[in-house]
Order: sequence, then C-alpha cells, then structure tokens
Amino acid sequence: MLHVTAGRIAGLLSRRGGAAFSSSSSRMASHGHVGVTEQADMSVPLYCDRLDTPLPDRPYKDTLSAADESLKQKEKGPWNSLSKEEKLTLYRMMFNETYAEMKKPTGEWKTVWGGIFFFIGLTGLVVLWQTHYVYPPQPPTFEDEWQAMQVKRMLDMRVNPVEGFSAKWDYEKGQWK
Repeated sequence: MLHVTAGRIAGLLSRRGGAAFSSSSSRMASHGHVGVTEQADMSVPLYCDRLDTPLPDRPYKDTLSAADESLKQKEKGPWNSLSKEEKLTLYRMMFNETYAEMKKPTGEWKTVWGGIFFFIGLTGLVVLWQTHYVYPPQPPTFEDEWQAMQVKRMLDMRVNPVEGFSAKWDYEKGQWK
C-alpha cells in the first residue's frame, strides 16, 4: 500500500505549478508575446496624486520645455517678482491636481446605485416570471375560507384544551377569551 502525506502532495503540486508557470511564460516569449503584461518598476520614484501623501516621490513633469526651464531659473529668485500665472505654472509642473480637485466628487455613487437598482429590478422580474410560469398554483388550504373551516373543526374537536388552541376559546359565549 502506498502512503503519501498531504505535505508531500502539496510539495509536488507546488513544484509542478511553478514549472507550469515558468514554462508558459518562456513559451509565450518564444512565440513573440514579449511584453504581454506591463509591470511598474517600483525601484524608480513614482508620481501619484493622493490626499494622504502630500509630496509625491517625483514632480509631475520630468521633461521641461525651454519656457519651463527659464521659469525654474526665475523661481530661484524672489517670489514677489513672479506673477500669479507663473506661480500656477510652477505648481502645475510639480503637481497634477490640487487638494480641491482631488476631493471633488466624482459622481461614481450614481453608477453604483444605478447598478444596484438595475439588479434589484432584474431580480424582481425573475421572481415575477417564476411565480407566473414556474411555480404551481397555490393549494386551496391557503384560502381564508379553508383556514376558517379548519379552525372551526379544531375547536369542535377540542384540540389541546388545557393549554393550547382550545383553551383560548370560550365555548359558552362562542368567542375567543
């Protein structure tokens, strides 16, 4: 009898899975599918606009034009000599969005609620279709007449007269206690 432990099976499967992934990527590279997935190089500084990180790793614009270069040189002097437009241009070289632009509502909630209501409506239509075409008709025992006759029958039979159903009926007055 062959005894194989769960750890041994997991080890074999993990080695085979790793081999399958490595061979498939080399197979894809051999067929000219180089660069199928792009990966960000996390060793270089990245730019991102986020509320919780006020200073990104690098400026928004890396390559500057001649006008931007001259403005950068002018920036090293007194800022009182800069106009408002020049200050805004310097800010836009460093950052893509302001805090107000980052906090501006996107309206994504409308899409989310629209999707929710769409699926609720679709589910309602499916339930309506099922009740009309799939489910059998209701049995007659659900009708009010039938249930009233059943209650009368149980009272006539005095079902559970001590603590149950018939104990709550006054037989002399013909009404519930």
